[in-house]
Amino acid sequence: MNSTPDTDTDTDVQDLRVILAGGGEMGVRTAELLTDRGHDVVIVEADAERCRELTDAYLATVIEGDAARPETLRQAQPRRSDVVAALTDDETTNFAVCMAAQRMAPEVRTVMRVTATPDELYEEYVDGLVFPERLGARAATNEIAGGGVRTIEDVAGDVEIVEIEITEAAPVAGKRLDEVRLPRGTLIIVDYQGNRLGGPDTVLEVGHRYVVAVESDVADEVMNLMRG
Repeated sequence: MNSTPDTDTDTDVQDLRVILAGGGEMGVRTAELLTDRGHDVVIVEADAERCRELTDAYLATVIEGDAARPETLRQAQPRRSDVVAALTDDETTNFAVCMAAQRMAPEVRTVMRVTATPDELYEEYVDGLVFPERLGARAATNEIAGGGVRTIEDVAGDVEIVEIEITEAAPVAGKRLDEVRLPRGTLIIVDYQGNRLGGPDTVLEVGHRYVVAVESDVADEVMNLMRG
């Protein structure tokens, strides 16, 4: 959708036009990241002072108004856009924005910020959910616990992606994967250099970090083997 001239045709094809409802910290940071990647961003924000700040920052096109009101959302032109992301701190508003966007532009992808444990029914009506509090809890846990283990991502259900540093006391230290017996439900995804997927010849070296997918019921056993 982005019409910005560019000599790189592949980049043009991937460019998106994105409407962000909500110009708070989360909306602004999201706009910065999208802009850095070359996407075209429109922010809809209700607070007039905040709109002036965003306009001065030249971060994105800014529309002042309540995105939950159809006449305001229509100004942002959902039909010309690839994604509408409702990122205000009001879950009800975000849902209303997504519903209105889909009525105006059935093909547009909708992303909604939720502020509490997501209602499973939301997935029937929006294409993507964002739960910042959950991400914040993960970051807090990493900072608090430390100790060579860092959660990277919850994949789904009981699977977690973690980065684990091998200690000298670890039973698997210095061994190849085909020499150790990690519990079923464990997968070494990336070796310590980040260059190769884990395989039988991957050596678990002391002081190096490995990205591991692990099911929750064997997480403690894996930590004992890799941390000691």
